[in-house]
Amino acid sequence: MSIADGGVPHREGRTLMLLPNPPEDGQGPGTKASGKVFYNPAMAGSRTRSVLLLRHALDEGFLGEGTVYALDGLTASGLRARRWLNELPAEMSERVSATIVDLEEEALRWAEASHDEFPPSHGGGILEPSKGDLRSVVLRSGRHWVDIDPYGSPMPFIDSAMQSMARSGVMEVSATDTAALTGSSRTALMRRYGARVRTDSLAHDSGMRVMLATFSRVAARHDRAIVPLLSVWDSHHLRVSFRVLKSVSTANELEDSIGWRVHSPTKEEVSASIDAGLHHNSSVVHLPMHCMLPLKFPIDRSDPRVSGPLWVGPMGDRDAMSSMTEENALESSGPEFSVDDPIGWDERRVEAERRGVARSVRHISEESDVISSSHLVVVDDLAAWLGSGAPPSPRRIVDMLNEAGHSAGVSSYGRPSFRANAPWEAIVEAAMSIQPPM
Repeated sequence: MSIADGGVPHREGRTLMLLPNPPEDGQGPGTKASGKVFYNPAMAGSRTRSVLLLRHALDEGFLGEGTVYALDGLTASGLRARRWLNELPAEMSERVSATIVDLEEEALRWAEASHDEFPPSHGGGILEPSKGDLRSVVLRSGRHWVDIDPYGSPMPFIDSAMQSMARSGVMEVSATDTAALTGSSRTALMRRYGARVRTDSLAHDSGMRVMLATFSRVAARHDRAIVPLLSVWDSHHLRVSFRVLKSVSTANELEDSIGWRVHSPTKEEVSASIDAGLHHNSSVVHLPMHCMLPLKFPIDRSDPRVSGPLWVGPMGDRDAMSSMTEENALESSGPEFSVDDPIGWDERRVEAERRGVARSVRHISEESDVISSSHLVVVDDLAAWLGSGAPPSPRRIVDMLNEAGHSAGVSSYGRPSFRANAPWEAIVEAAMSIQPPM
């Protein structure tokens, strides 16, 4: 009896797969036991965004004109790479040679069985299994696309993956060591990333910025530079996606993109932020909740207001993020109902999957217009900061700022929030007009 004969069919996005057991509901990474096939439904949105980002990179020519050598490291079920091949348009999928890597031979056998049983609908793309340690496998050839999705910290894999990158490529990195990256486990944060993070409502944003700063330093050691494309906090994990470019001159400018975030800054600190181009020009009559400071600014690292060193530049790319509309997500990854569905899903179950696909990109395209903005504002914090009543609706405050001629958008951040490229006093005025002081 083949492995496929004992498999349970399942669907994620438009891609069918076989699992040895029915998928478990719930969020989080669960337990990754040796000898098991690990499949985490909570990462479905991450895999959908990966398909869309790869499509955008191919559209924009980031990955050259020939074969695209992609690697799905720590692949487990192999589903991410299989979704690349199945959900990209045929002419793009045909260019992709995807290597799936795992230490568990059983996982690779199930990934191959899924690929054989449910090959890409258009017949394109190549899937190559490779048993071994990602750190050695990744160095066997140059890579245009590397995905690192570990159980815990990604740091053991970054240096070798960075060495493997082609002159122009993309790396996507997930981290589930969120207790460290958000400052709850301070010793682990310092040990792995050499940083500290204030445990406030922006801790997850700071954690992603710490990741980007850390990876940019690794890149610079190999005469490379990174350009962020997308940064997402999604349930139990943080994930950053970025271009990797071979550029000594840009790598030498690394320090310009790294600095500090300060909570409750002084007038001197806000003025320094404005002078460095990290904060919208402001009268400093009303001091903001946070500001960024350049790396050279004299910081007392024992100051509990301070997070960093972290990335102080944009955490995403406007064009890449604007391509992540619900319409594009459903076009690429939304399943279509059929009365003779191959795994017996009814219309309601298919529609639920479509909603999940659409939800995975919620607010990202809108946020693209203001991803370079000075302010990420969590509305609960804003209400407390201003001493007003109930937190204002992010949508209402965004509409008011845009009507006043500023740039603002609802954020995809994991708390009700917005981004705005506006003077702080304009944000205060908009918030207070919605909810006057008590």
